[in-house]
Amino acid sequence: MTAALELSRLSVSFPGQPDRLRVIEGIDLAVGPGEVVGLVGESGSGKSVTALAAMRLLPSVARIDAGAVHLGGRDIVGASRQELLRIRGAEIAMIFQEPMTSLNPLFRAGFQIGETLEVHLGLSRAEARRRAIELMRAVGIPAPEVRVDDYPHQLSGGMRQRVMIAMAMACRPKVLIADEPTTALDVTIQAQILQLMRRLREESGMGILLITHDLGVVAGMADRVVVMYAGMVMEEAPVRSLYAMPHHPYSRLLLKAIPRVRERADRLNQIAGTTPPASRFPSGCRFHPRCPDAIDRCRMELPPLETMPDGRKSRCWRTGEAGLPSMST
Repeated sequence: MTAALELSRLSVSFPGQPDRLRVIEGIDLAVGPGEVVGLVGESGSGKSVTALAAMRLLPSVARIDAGAVHLGGRDIVGASRQELLRIRGAEIAMIFQEPMTSLNPLFRAGFQIGETLEVHLGLSRAEARRRAIELMRAVGIPAPEVRVDDYPHQLSGGMRQRVMIAMAMACRPKVLIADEPTTALDVTIQAQILQLMRRLREESGMGILLITHDLGVVAGMADRVVVMYAGMVMEEAPVRSLYAMPHHPYSRLLLKAIPRVRERADRLNQIAGTTPPASRFPSGCRFHPRCPDAIDRCRMELPPLETMPDGRKSRCWRTGEAGLPSMST
């Protein structure tokens, strides 16, 4: 089956001194029809840049140095501007991380939702307005008949986020990239939005790339998890397998950092150090300066992303020591 969205060996760079900085390195990632893939990792891991590259929305100074992006088998990297305008919103859509800078402050919320419907579905202005009200109600905005005429500055942060979600889901795209879609929402509205995403996936077979720091949301939503660190994929596995037995030390530490309700502790678990900027990526394994299991080889050589017989992937020289044989990809 053709993947709804597929990134192959994708690399992205930004200007730097003296050379360009490779912030994304050889990313392989696929989202199947009706599949939810969670993309996790600390801030600065490259998750949002990966999503923007998939949408061809990188800033002008950025450059895709290598690799390919395919949407239902169609090349996105080589697509013209007119092709991209037809595709975005209709076949692939994105919920952006910061709605205040993503919504146009000069247009009413309902107009911004309805514009997508007019352009891609050919609805009249009146039909688009009615549909916008329905979408606002579906994402939990109270009194949508009134809020449809509000400007972004008249809405709370949570409501602006819900407007963004309504815009992204308006045309029921084949692929939805959701970058921290529930960050500004309380738990009740968060559950409402996640349920709406599940329903759309079931009804239309929409594939979802879910980018989040909330590992609880990933556990409840995702089929597969891709763990990123310093611009690279560190591990990929079915969600239950990864949570039950993570192979990469970084994945283990991320999961260990989740507070447990039934466990009392004087300090929360944390990963020592911080994610390095692209200008200071270390040699060898990029996680080795923070890894409690690092050996000399980790400091010298970059491990490949290995595929095990069960299909799981891990980028660690010590993966085999866990008793699971692996073969290099």
